[in-house]
Amino acid sequence: MRSRLEAAGPYVLSLFRVVVGLLFACHGFGALFGVIGPAAGPQATTVDPLSWPHGYAAVIQLVGGGLLLLGYGSRTAALISSGSMAYAYFDVHAPQGLVPLDNGGESAAFYCWAFLLLVCTGPGALSLERLLRPVSGKRLRTVDAARG
Repeated sequence: MRSRLEAAGPYVLSLFRVVVGLLFACHGFGALFGVIGPAAGPQATTVDPLSWPHGYAAVIQLVGGGLLLLGYGSRTAALISSGSMAYAYFDVHAPQGLVPLDNGGESAAFYCWAFLLLVCTGPGALSLERLLRPVSGKRLRTVDAARG
């Protein structure tokens, strides 16, 4: 049983990356275009992509989430996304209290740590990076490659 779970690990990691990337991209899409999420509806409001910090955050969410969804540039996208969520947590939520359940910063804290995990583990077994890299090229370090 344990060997099956370990063999499935890189594929489950890919599924995790896809789901987290999709959800993160949806936040950015909703903020920029006002068609999904809390920004949707008759009184839909959008953010200017060049406004600091909300517009920049929405662009990072859309682009970073999309790259993670595809598994292309995953570590870089995850690092930038993790940093943006850490900034969001400490700039927006932490002044209202340090505990995420009390200050509304649960999703920012979760995304920050989820992206940091992806920085360390890589995109998993199923990714555009893996598909596009040359067969004779240098192997990308993933969880299974780090094991030996």
